[in-house]
Amino acid sequence: MRARFYSQGEDHYKLDPDLKAILDTFAPGLPQEELSAFGKLVGEEVLEVAHHVDQDAPPRLQMHDLDGNRIDRALLSPAQKTLLEKLRPMIRPAYEGRGWPLHYAFGYLLADGGLYCILTITHQVAYALHKYAPEHEAVKRELLYGPAFGATWMTEIQGGSDLGANRTVARREGNAYRLYQGDKYFASGAGLADYAIVTARPEGAPAGPKGLGLFLLPREVEGRLNFTVRRFKEKLATRAVPSGEVELEGSLAYPIGKLEEGIYYTLENLTVSRLANAAAAMGIAKKAHLEALFRVRRRTAFGKILLQHDLIQHDLLEMRLRQVGGTALGFLAIQAFDQAWEERPPYSEGYHLARLLSHLAKGRTAEHASAITALAMELFGGLGFLEEYGVARWHREALITPIWEGPANIQALDMLEAILKKRAHEPFLAILGESPRAQAEAHKILRKLQEEGPWYAKEALRALADAVTVYALEKVAAEPFPELAELYTRRFLKGETLPPSAQRPELYDPWSSLS
Repeated sequence: MRARFYSQGEDHYKLDPDLKAILDTFAPGLPQEELSAFGKLVGEEVLEVAHHVDQDAPPRLQMHDLDGNRIDRALLSPAQKTLLEKLRPMIRPAYEGRGWPLHYAFGYLLADGGLYCILTITHQVAYALHKYAPEHEAVKRELLYGPAFGATWMTEIQGGSDLGANRTVARREGNAYRLYQGDKYFASGAGLADYAIVTARPEGAPAGPKGLGLFLLPREVEGRLNFTVRRFKEKLATRAVPSGEVELEGSLAYPIGKLEEGIYYTLENLTVSRLANAAAAMGIAKKAHLEALFRVRRRTAFGKILLQHDLIQHDLLEMRLRQVGGTALGFLAIQAFDQAWEERPPYSEGYHLARLLSHLAKGRTAEHASAITALAMELFGGLGFLEEYGVARWHREALITPIWEGPANIQALDMLEAILKKRAHEPFLAILGESPRAQAEAHKILRKLQEEGPWYAKEALRALADAVTVYALEKVAAEPFPELAELYTRRFLKGETLPPSAQRPELYDPWSSLS
């Protein structure tokens, strides 16, 4: 596989000193041996299996068994099935009292959108049961320790991100409910999930998102299929996770917590997956960045290796600034969530701050990942555009990150709601007090947002993300992060060009410290 990936066989944690510096700042004390062992698993096995699944063996839908019974089961490559069980322990840390940062660090290192999606939606079901449905403890253990997989099915064909447009109806039947008219159109984990959490509107509940309840939907009831999968979708990337269309008609489901609080539980779950999206986005970007760092040391053009060319150094600095900025922003948001995740409605100021940061991180990391992976392809030249090599796939994988868990417009509107209704900008400005320039920029952005409202919300999402990124980078004491913070401010917060004085290996090359 070294013929496809330069980083094959390497410890991906050891190759990433910037990640270690950021984790030491926002999640000090994480087990270095575990991170290194996971980094080796990624380099030695994940890269190969994920590429095999993407190119040769995506999941297939088997709709009937030999006797003609409807089973709607996803058929996975044996290599993928084996790998998923090796990866399953990464979803457990928060539920074992070890916190969220370790899980998301594993997600960053894994950096395969399809595999990480399977694991994320599995522990999202466990999350809902852990907090709001302890009567399903046995199901939670199946999800965390095997052999079950989970899924989160919210969006429907007529509404997409507009959850209030859900048409699925929940009709009470004893202590359970039957779900009708359900068309879950973008159902990740379809055919694989043994349990899903789904949104539905109980009969008599009000219209809109606040009328939705959250339910636990088992795959089988008394040995019979409890829902049907219409088809799997053909996707540009994230092919390891089967994505399909699920029909609910008379499906038995169990209420989670208080039905009238269903939308709050749903939004909590979205925060979990938005942070996963941020970690994965920067992890995918790092995979492309690693390939570029190897490439520029090996390729010669115009009489010298690429690394010695001025414009290549400029490109590498651009990549590193985006990489460290997005990663620091992501783990700052993860730190805030880790401190507030056990809260229940109504939430504290700290929880609303964590939610605001999740919107900023989700939106900006997706932009950084798309830009970094595109530039990595360019640095490979024509080879970067060929599917037989690995770098092209990283760009394909990055392109889902702006869309999953709500595109930038949704993140911007949810950010606006958190500011206007929850006053989340107040604790946000308070933490920025440690960085006067970031706080000053944030004040200007918020004033303009107040004047222009939704019209400016998307630009505000990006600008506030850049302001708090400067704050996050300033928190990292390791060299050369203080200077990287200055350069990020200049390049992204102020929109200025990078100065010639930044043309130094310790700035554009994260491996200069390793050598």
